[in-house]
Amino acid sequence: MALPASMLEGSLSNNGGYYNCLMGSLIREEGHIYSLATSGDLLYTGTDSKNIRVWRNQREYSGFKSNSGLVKSIVISEDKIFTGHQDGKIRVWKMCAKNPSVHKRVGTLPTFKSFMKKSIRPKNYIEIGRHRNTLWIRHYDAISSLSLSEDRNYLYSASWDKTVKVWRTSNFKCLESIPAHDDAVNAVVAGFDGLVFTGSADGTIKVWRREVQGKGTKHFFSQSLLKQECAVTALAIDPTATILYCGSSNGKVNFWEKQNFAYPCGTLNGHKLAVLCLTTAGSLVFSGSADMNICVWKRVNNEDSNIDDHICLSILTGHNGPVKCLAVVPSGETSSFDSRYVLYSGSLDKSIKIWRVSEEVPDSVVAFTRSNTRQHGSLSFAFR
Repeated sequence: MALPASMLEGSLSNNGGYYNCLMGSLIREEGHIYSLATSGDLLYTGTDSKNIRVWRNQREYSGFKSNSGLVKSIVISEDKIFTGHQDGKIRVWKMCAKNPSVHKRVGTLPTFKSFMKKSIRPKNYIEIGRHRNTLWIRHYDAISSLSLSEDRNYLYSASWDKTVKVWRTSNFKCLESIPAHDDAVNAVVAGFDGLVFTGSADGTIKVWRREVQGKGTKHFFSQSLLKQECAVTALAIDPTATILYCGSSNGKVNFWEKQNFAYPCGTLNGHKLAVLCLTTAGSLVFSGSADMNICVWKRVNNEDSNIDDHICLSILTGHNGPVKCLAVVPSGETSSFDSRYVLYSGSLDKSIKIWRVSEEVPDSVVAFTRSNTRQHGSLSFAFR
């Protein structure tokens, strides 16, 4: 069960017994789960093997193989599936029109054509170490994160090589390479109004502003939101409320609202170890951690301060390894009380777990959270 035993009775009595719980697990002994993505009724999973598995209705549907191992990130744009890999390459796949269970690779970024064209001119090379150069359009270290712009026209790739690269999704052209941080870039997320957020092992979050210049695009540094000693490990945005969430290696989740980027609005304290992944849906925020737990947070508006508060609805337990990735979709169920979702969590225990989650706030949760400490003057509640 997701809720602590002392709270179970109250949550069961609310809304016909609808509560956050585990629905099932998907297990295929071939590697640790590093990435998840959903498209319609399909779930894509990437591991440290050479395979990307596709699941449908909680059963294995198909799969396809890459030429390298560890699949660190997956994003889907209409009919294209982009996968980021440990070898610094992005591979592009398409579903076969005649047989949807078959996926074919249609490209690798950077493309061979672009690579050959750029390699001719010395000015396209950058120094990456003593007596070592590489083309600026190529990542020379692992890709840690992928994100699509709001209009799906641009793909952003973050890498441990300290850069973020910008790709046009229509022709796979690398438009720009941003020397974003002083250490590995662990997360990138394209947000609202052309803003792009990057988080790094150097402990900073940076905001970049996209501007169209002629037929191209250019990104300019806007501001830094955070500077801390511990690493930034995960980023997520709530586009409806224009909120940015940041997970760190110290187990905390900070959040900012667009209208006040100068200071964090609050801190969510629910984990004992590093936060490794974040995702949002409706008024819910999900944080997965190296402590093997998933916290389910609900955003609620505080009328006195006009600032969004967060309460922890439940802590999902069941994984036997760090929770590395999350994906969430609407459940398809209807309710006049709340919105309901299906949450997928991937772990280094080699399993994907499927959870049923609800936005409803049981009275027992409110009573429990209000007895807990408020952090840094904000109204963000957390389980201890």
